[in-house]
Amino acid sequence: MPHRNCVTWACVVSGYSRNGEHREALLFLRNMIKEGVFSNQYAFASVLRACQELDSVGIHFGRQIHGLMFKLSYAVDAVVSNVLISMYWKCIGSLSCALRAFDDIKVKNSVSWNSIISVYSQTGNLRSAFKMFSSMQCECSRPTEYTFGSLVTSACSLAKPDVSLLQQIMCTIQKSGFLSDLFVGSGLVSAFAKSGSLSYARKIFNQMETRNAVTLNGLMVGLVRQKRGEEATKLFMDMKSMIDVSPESYVNLLSSFPEYFLAEEVGLRKGREVHGHVITTGLVDFMVGIGNGLVNMYAKCGSIDDARRVFCFMREKDSVSWNSMITGLDQNGLFLEALERYQSMRRHEILPGSFTLISSLSSCASLKWAKVGRQIHGESLKLGLDLNVSVSNALITLYAETSNLNACRNIFSLMPEHDQVSWNSMIGALASSEGSVPEAVACFLNAQRAGQKLNRITFSSVLSAVSSLSSGELGKQIHALALKYNIADEATIENALIACYGKCEEMDECEKIFSRMLERRDDVSWNSMISGYIHNELFGKALDLVCILLQTGQRLDNFMYATVLSAFASVATLERGMEVHACSVRALLESDVVVGSALVDMYSKCGRLDYALRFFNAMPVKNSYSWNSMISGYARHGQGEEALKLFANMKLDGETPPDHVTFVGVLSACSHAGLVKEGFKHFESMSYSYGLAPRIEHFSCMADLLGRAGELDKLEDFIVKMPMKPNVLIWRTVLGACCRANGRKAELGRKAAEMLFQLEPENAVNYVLLGNMYAAGGRWEDLVKARKKMKDADVKKEAGYSWVTMKDGVHMFVAGDKSHPDADLIYKKLKELNIKMRDAGYVPQTGFALYDLEQENKEEILSYHSEKLAVAFVLIAQRSSTLPIRIMKNLRVCGDCHSAFKYISKIEGRQIILRDSNRFHHFQDGECSCSDFW
Repeated sequence: MPHRNCVTWACVVSGYSRNGEHREALLFLRNMIKEGVFSNQYAFASVLRACQELDSVGIHFGRQIHGLMFKLSYAVDAVVSNVLISMYWKCIGSLSCALRAFDDIKVKNSVSWNSIISVYSQTGNLRSAFKMFSSMQCECSRPTEYTFGSLVTSACSLAKPDVSLLQQIMCTIQKSGFLSDLFVGSGLVSAFAKSGSLSYARKIFNQMETRNAVTLNGLMVGLVRQKRGEEATKLFMDMKSMIDVSPESYVNLLSSFPEYFLAEEVGLRKGREVHGHVITTGLVDFMVGIGNGLVNMYAKCGSIDDARRVFCFMREKDSVSWNSMITGLDQNGLFLEALERYQSMRRHEILPGSFTLISSLSSCASLKWAKVGRQIHGESLKLGLDLNVSVSNALITLYAETSNLNACRNIFSLMPEHDQVSWNSMIGALASSEGSVPEAVACFLNAQRAGQKLNRITFSSVLSAVSSLSSGELGKQIHALALKYNIADEATIENALIACYGKCEEMDECEKIFSRMLERRDDVSWNSMISGYIHNELFGKALDLVCILLQTGQRLDNFMYATVLSAFASVATLERGMEVHACSVRALLESDVVVGSALVDMYSKCGRLDYALRFFNAMPVKNSYSWNSMISGYARHGQGEEALKLFANMKLDGETPPDHVTFVGVLSACSHAGLVKEGFKHFESMSYSYGLAPRIEHFSCMADLLGRAGELDKLEDFIVKMPMKPNVLIWRTVLGACCRANGRKAELGRKAAEMLFQLEPENAVNYVLLGNMYAAGGRWEDLVKARKKMKDADVKKEAGYSWVTMKDGVHMFVAGDKSHPDADLIYKKLKELNIKMRDAGYVPQTGFALYDLEQENKEEILSYHSEKLAVAFVLIAQRSSTLPIRIMKNLRVCGDCHSAFKYISKIEGRQIILRDSNRFHHFQDGECSCSDFW
């Protein structure tokens, strides 16, 4: 062209910019200026749009253009400045530069106002966006559909949009006549749906004259979020013939199926139908989001195999694809595979997002894989995602599950903000650690001070902590707070309160809550009540509750059966336990690992080790509880060698690694069988072979092992070298060992007694043991002093009693008692037995009389111990029976009764099974299963 003016140049600049040739647009403007032609505002606007698309290069050139505009007085022009606002925000995110450009405009039009409102909206600055809108109205600038679109977007930027604010916006939009506008209406539908106010979302949706896929998607997302999957599907089916549905609509449709009431049946079937449709229409390969939606749908509907297949056949995978697969595997319990997929994702050089990290950490927590969890924690640090609230919450859960409380505390303290899950996770972690229970209560109080809203999970965790503290008063305060929050009537909280009050010995409160529940009682409620009665030794009430439960015909689950069997095991009620066993067989739960393990435990505690072994061997699947119950059963019955053989088989099996409980059983077996060398070998292997730090209960077992073996010098040395202070149980074990030493190491016994008096001044057992030690050594003056000390402390010795279960009920006996209806016959039978035993060579062990009396008086006292009265009663009640005699005793059997029972078993030709407070004794043909080592 021979003659070119500013309009000509501006048209070419605009053409380059519109066709995406942004660098050419900038070069052309530069050439224009070199030739001395000064452009108009339209050319500058086109170049600034080009700068906006070139990021860092563009912003540098854009600032030069802005300076030139100031010289040419174009900076105050609305057309150019509107583009400046957009450029500064999109290129460098500078709100201040955008606001300065806005303020420079002399005459602002609706586009100017819309631009700055849009910037505030994108920053999430709700207050400033609405302040600008108010100023716009004051300056008589008429808002457009873009104005309202930005305001709705701003309101939606909140985690949960304020419904009242949205209602005000809706009223303003309605007055302005834009409610039926497609752009504004779709935004409002999406905003109300996101806020959970679906009634308003539906109302606007129905009022709109024109709808598109965006409108449909907004409402569907809201329905899916509220778990109304069936409604979302119906909406899609109603609208698909009226609008052109987008691929995103199919993604939303797929997300609706897991929210069906019967997701694994109806939802899965519908999902497969849609899967077929997207394959036939080619949509499955059109966008990666369809494949992701299918993986997510199948995983959430429980069909993980289908999810795998879809994932494997996807032509293209993005980070969402991998996250959907990893999350699905984690949610379906395939934790190992989830972590393998995570590794595969990293090999494909795809960076994990926060959701991927959360699912992977969840799998590590479920597997208790601390090492892998720490590696993923390291990746989150590199990616800068460790401070993400949800990732931090997952890390707290991981370290809580792997018993690393210090890591939990560190992560919690470094979090810039805490949500409800953060507080709940931290309180739960502290509550589940025995040594940090008071800290859990303190954390609960801090959550309140921080203004955090408490929910049922918070209260359940803190009530668990209060249970461990056995603080009934604190439990009542938490209960009052739950009432204040209006959640005390929820079944979860009521169950937690029953469990808490039960452990705090407040069974009256438990009964009040349980009686009020009626319609809300579930398996946990019954379990908690039965467990509470057992914990408080109200065995009669526990058994009555079990009977009521069975009589009502209520179907029990495996955990309920386990609790009930535990109740009968605690009181060694074999007959009742066998009834419950029969019920579990009828319920087809006998092969369940939880019920099977409880049966092993119940039969071993009720004296039927043969039954326990039979069910243990028949179990198709064994867990740690199964192995531990059987090992402890052998230990309890004095079969140490068998316990160690079983432990060896457990290690060979390899499926279940030994835990702390396993070693308590193993060390107890060594103790009861006198296997000192084996005991020390296994004790040392805990640390170097299994990485298990011995706890106080393991040290207690070792003290018991040395004490029973009579190795009192080694016992004293062992206690001195312990890495922790001995507790009550260990000092009592030491004092008991000194009692059996017939006066040896009396100084060690006296030291143990003094420690016990400091730790438990109100426990009568400690005074009795000291007295027994003096009596065993014939130190009667010291015995008198010990009894005086007991009297001064105002404590009473627990009465020794024995009981037997007959068809007509439980019969209880106390030493020297004659209150039983058959007392005359019982004492007559005992005299007969004494004569026969003496003829067979029995000599009363008067050292166990523990009184400074004449020999004849001592022998008479020994003759009428409670266990002897019990065995005499069974012999007269079951004259012709050959069944074993089963006797339970609340205290340890004395040496004289132990000797007498060996003679009685041979004279009467009956097996006698005696369970005392420590173990089982099987007497047969004049021998005891403990081989006199007890």
